[in-house]
Amino acid sequence: MPTRLRPLPCALAALLMHASCHADDDVLQRILVQGSRASQLGIADSANAGTVSQKQLEARTVYRPGELLEATPGLIVSQHSGEGKANQFYLRGFNLDHGTDLRTTVDDMPVNQRSHAHGQGWTDLNFVIPELAARLDYRKGPYSAQEGDFASAGSAAMTYSNRLTQNVASATIGQNGYARTMLAGSPDAGKGSVLYALELLHNDGPFVHPDDYQKVNGVLRYSEGYANNGFSVTAMAYSGKWNATDQVPLRAVDAGALDRFDAIDPTDGGNAHRYSLSGVWRRTGSDSASKVSVYMIRNQLDLYSNFTYFLDDPVNGDQFSQPDRRVTSGVNASHTWHAHPGGRVSDFTVGFQLQNDNIFNGLYHTKARERLSATREDHVTETSLGVYVENHTRWNDWLRTTAGVRGDAYRFKVRGDLAANSGTANDSLLSPSLNLAFGPWKQTDFYVNFGNGFHSNDARGTVAQVAGLVRSRGMEAGVRTEIVPGLQTSLSLYRLDFDSELTFVGDAGTTEAGRPSRRNGIEISNYYKPLKWLTIDVDAAFARARSRDFAPEGDRIPGAVEGVGQIALTVDQLGAWSGALRLRYFGPRPLIEDNSVRSKPSMTINGRIAYRISKSMKVELEGFNLANRRDSAIDYLYASRLKNETAAVTDIHFHPIESRSARVTLIRNW
Repeated sequence: MPTRLRPLPCALAALLMHASCHADDDVLQRILVQGSRASQLGIADSANAGTVSQKQLEARTVYRPGELLEATPGLIVSQHSGEGKANQFYLRGFNLDHGTDLRTTVDDMPVNQRSHAHGQGWTDLNFVIPELAARLDYRKGPYSAQEGDFASAGSAAMTYSNRLTQNVASATIGQNGYARTMLAGSPDAGKGSVLYALELLHNDGPFVHPDDYQKVNGVLRYSEGYANNGFSVTAMAYSGKWNATDQVPLRAVDAGALDRFDAIDPTDGGNAHRYSLSGVWRRTGSDSASKVSVYMIRNQLDLYSNFTYFLDDPVNGDQFSQPDRRVTSGVNASHTWHAHPGGRVSDFTVGFQLQNDNIFNGLYHTKARERLSATREDHVTETSLGVYVENHTRWNDWLRTTAGVRGDAYRFKVRGDLAANSGTANDSLLSPSLNLAFGPWKQTDFYVNFGNGFHSNDARGTVAQVAGLVRSRGMEAGVRTEIVPGLQTSLSLYRLDFDSELTFVGDAGTTEAGRPSRRNGIEISNYYKPLKWLTIDVDAAFARARSRDFAPEGDRIPGAVEGVGQIALTVDQLGAWSGALRLRYFGPRPLIEDNSVRSKPSMTINGRIAYRISKSMKVELEGFNLANRRDSAIDYLYASRLKNETAAVTDIHFHPIESRSARVTLIRNW
């Protein structure tokens, strides 16, 4: 199938093609290549970076929108609660919880929420409408000065289309109470175009106590001009509410006292709202390029959880509430000069990223969503400024370098219900990076990467004398080759050190000082197109995560992922038929520091078959967990107490993967 090339800077593409670029045109629409996805040879500065096109994203079978990020090789997206809750992420030897150390953006707006009530870096992607995703750009490791907070393990940037090639309406029904309708289009308006989309969704899941997830989601955008000389203004609104079947104790399921899809506290769940207004402006000339983006995001969350059941309160139970209200505002700006000294090609970029979060959150003891007592209440103001410079130079036919340095300054201010929870703190650091790319020789590039990064800690911990910014240091060697016709392969070996894995534990309302850590790993990604209508993807990643200091309890990092893999077959242009089949392997993890208890691996197979009835009509059948495996989506080891137990029991607690299910979608274009 024809696939799009990697997005080039529009000014460069315009010079090469002697053409202008429309605001909705990522240049790739004008260059179609038969036989392979976008080649990164001579372009990328590492073996771990890449771009996933709109067509490739459309070919994926995803149970929930956050799973679009699994297009990043080596990344696992999971869930341990109700559908409306933020996903759990795993990458490069990390249990990333709900997003710490994975920087995620949608149209330049940060998705990670700092100093969140439930956990640092909370990444809720339920507002994403997959049909609007034009591309996904990913990179792994702290090797870019343009990436700041949360980007040490990796970053994923999703970009929405400004204009759709066709208007689209779809209706989906499925098992377990699943129903979805979506309408989107982009008519011309004045000098530009208006993009609109509306999504309505309901899903119960296979649970004894249905999720009853209800979602309303909308996007409205006006864009004008061209990709290199244009602007867009976008409004988004999302509302969701749900019940949650959180993880359940293995002992109760093994004893037959509890179904694996049952809940101990049926009043768990929550509701979330997200509203945003953003704008992007670009100007490009023959010797320079500028970009400015601004945003304001209003997030609201009410989350009710009960992980320990009756451990702390045998009468009322241990349910707790974590409300979070915040307004996040910011501006990102960059300017690039293009130069050709001595026949070389060199880009010099300067930029800044300013962000402010005004947050009200708390932690309460509840019963059936009714407050019993307050653990803490806080008003958090967190402000950051990141400034960076970066130079990319092609020295000759076989050597490219990218060198940069980034400076970040943070101010944390907390006004708590208690004086001990209040205070002000400041922190700053510099993060240099250097990337060397050699080649291509015989369709092969070699890379060496060095860089420093960081993650911020929860502001409520920083005022308690915990470091505000925790440094990471990475190094990597990689290779990318297309020496075999139709096959693209990338291989990377990396090491990533953290000074401390300090985290604010939202479930307990306290800050725990983690130990220094080191992760070593290897990743391999293959994309093979032996036939015009057949694509084969094979990705695998292995990691070794250890604490770097000595402690009698051991040096393993609980939950750290060790091995993941995916194998996918995609069929397209086979007459009126198309389809895909994907196997995902999520390897075992240590659940305790001495490695005496480990999770079991899980494996899922998802698939899709589509038939085009006419030029404007298509029907799709999607299947999830086709082998109907009884695996875990996630596992934890901790102490809990059931209603009939007299003492705490340390046990594995798991959330099951969803049972086999199917969905049918009718799609109409015009």
